[in-house]
Amino acid sequence: MEILIVATKSCPHKQMLENELRTAWLNFKSVYFEDHPEIYKKYQIKRSPLLIVDEKVESIGMPERKKIDALKNNMKDISELRAFRSGDNHMIPIILNKGPGFVEVDITWGRIQPMQAANNVLTIGEHEMFQHKKKEFPIIDTRKPNTTGGVSIPGSENIPFDELVKRKDELDTNHPSIFFCNGPQCPQSPTAIRSLIDAGFPADKILYYRGGMHNWITLGLPVEQLD
Repeated sequence: MEILIVATKSCPHKQMLENELRTAWLNFKSVYFEDHPEIYKKYQIKRSPLLIVDEKVESIGMPERKKIDALKNNMKDISELRAFRSGDNHMIPIILNKGPGFVEVDITWGRIQPMQAANNVLTIGEHEMFQHKKKEFPIIDTRKPNTTGGVSIPGSENIPFDELVKRKDELDTNHPSIFFCNGPQCPQSPTAIRSLIDAGFPADKILYYRGGMHNWITLGLPVEQLD
């Protein structure tokens, strides 16, 4: 679903509508009539704000709340629909001292990533990860050090996502590498994967563990402490 807000630069309601869409966790883009005359030419409407959904005008002027609720209810792709952010959000599930298997998770801290990081890149789960580890094939932790929470998947090598392109010669081109980060809400490994492909690294040598540290810890799988 593509949501577009079009407003005049003097519109007093543009920010109000943006806040309403953010509160509903709806992704959108905002532009000004003054910068995009082709929009007026296409729709022949210059009321502000104008709400356009999938190239259809849904609202002229500030929409009623029920219109925004209807957009939220019609969302087909779960990656575009989010829960409200918690007040004290954290990327890494917290292991609680209530006995084995008790963890506290937060899924509100980032935008949910697509199921596939890039074309021709296979998204894998825990079973494939274990088979990969048994073969001692490379596993790359793409997280920046300040986002690791001090733990990682045993046997993985940390190469931060913004260093991977310049360090791509360190990667194994004979065997596929698994790339992971903090989980479905984290953009670090998808960003790394797309950057590598743009730099000429073969897509068939890339595997995406979308579950990342979120799923790994939540499932009670072993972690290693980082220095």
